[in-house]
Amino acid sequence: MPDLSVFRPDPQHSALVIVDVQEKLSAAMPDNVLQQVVRNIGVLVAAADEFHFPVLLTEQYPQGLGATLEAIKSPLTDVTPLEKMSFSCCAVADFCKQLEAKRVRDILLVGMETHVCVTQTALDLLTDHYRVFVPADAVCSRSEQNWRLGLDLMRQAGVVIGSTEMFLFMMLGEAGTDRFRKLSKLIR
Repeated sequence: MPDLSVFRPDPQHSALVIVDVQEKLSAAMPDNVLQQVVRNIGVLVAAADEFHFPVLLTEQYPQGLGATLEAIKSPLTDVTPLEKMSFSCCAVADFCKQLEAKRVRDILLVGMETHVCVTQTALDLLTDHYRVFVPADAVCSRSEQNWRLGLDLMRQAGVVIGSTEMFLFMMLGEAGTDRFRKLSKLIR
């Protein structure tokens, strides 16, 4: 029987990476999709806080694309955005150093755009031997076709594609706990 634990993020060894959810880039996304992505990233930020795993936040060329949306940034009072010009977060030395220092193995990767920065980051994280989990409902692109193509390519490369709710319940593992009661309210 194959080891199916590779499909389940371990909250004790996880980090949440939020890629480029910025003002001007967000304005180019379909409104209903953007609302869903922001909501689901918020759920995962709450999970990171509850499970005490680190959050890394990037901003692509903030002078041109603006700052991270306030709805994402406001609960992350102790997280400083990492500025980048490269599409892959892994091309930023500080990003890689932070991941190494935090000793994580599993990366929950969210943000935009799916087919550009998210995909390139995912591929580089796989190359660096991280396990990568992408909730399809917490990433977006300007077009549905590019969103789908990005998810398809990542899946082919070995990224585990699921949903925010799937990964949340995998990390929770059981009902009836205080943690379950607190986090399950966020997805109703």
